[in-house]
Amino acid sequence: MNGTPVGTPRPLVGITLDGKAVKVPEGSTILDACRREGVDTPTLCWAENLTPVNVCRVCVVEVEGSRVLVPSCSRPVEEGMVVGTDTERVRTSRRMVFELLASSVRMDRSDADVLDWMDHYGARPERMGARDEIATVAQPVKVQDDLYVRDYERCILCYKCVEACGDDAQHTYAIATAGRGFDAHISTEFDVTLPDSACVYCGNCIGVCPTGALVFKTEHDMREEGTWDESAQEVTTTVCGFCGVGCNLELHTQDDRIVKVTSPADHSVTHGHLCIKGRFGWQHAQS
Repeated sequence: MNGTPVGTPRPLVGITLDGKAVKVPEGSTILDACRREGVDTPTLCWAENLTPVNVCRVCVVEVEGSRVLVPSCSRPVEEGMVVGTDTERVRTSRRMVFELLASSVRMDRSDADVLDWMDHYGARPERMGARDEIATVAQPVKVQDDLYVRDYERCILCYKCVEACGDDAQHTYAIATAGRGFDAHISTEFDVTLPDSACVYCGNCIGVCPTGALVFKTEHDMREEGTWDESAQEVTTTVCGFCGVGCNLELHTQDDRIVKVTSPADHSVTHGHLCIKGRFGWQHAQS
């Protein structure tokens, strides 16, 4: 009789989380512990299918004995660790980060989660000065093909697209961060156009972007027209039929038409990543 394979049980580590004694598996991060205990913690650069890069700093928590706040997404738990996720120091830091982000990028209704967190922490980005004076604002949208759009006015430099294009998924290395300070931006090598770059149009960068800086052209066009309505959309999970790998697809449909395709991050085959056929090869279904 065949059994279902299971991983080797991990010993439990005891920590104190917001005054409550909890036990989590050894090797877990503080963020893992927070999610396990239902402690809502904001994240922007973290994704379950990517390696943490610790750049957004909105998930920082206070650890007793630590001189600085630590990123919960990458800090492993240790026996006896005492963690505070909602101390005044943590709230002040998160509020400041959200203020700095919102002062230098454009956010709208599609960034509902970020806007909710800003309200939660009382962020006031106007304290940082007039946003229109920031170099990152009012950049033209880059439309160089019919598949997806790059809107750097919305980019928060979370590095998720770089990770998805690199070691964590595609291994194409078509994009990286160029420039410094307010001039820092996601760019192709030598800043060539996307069709002339190493990009293979897998769209995995779109799948992990948290702000809409990278988005399906269908979604971009519908938002510009005012017809994009997520409340009217249905998501149907199916299996990609282009090859025999067995990738799961999530078909987002509105008015009986496919408007974009994603893949579940917890799927054992794709881990949320797809190829160009799975991500964009659905137009024939409604031609």
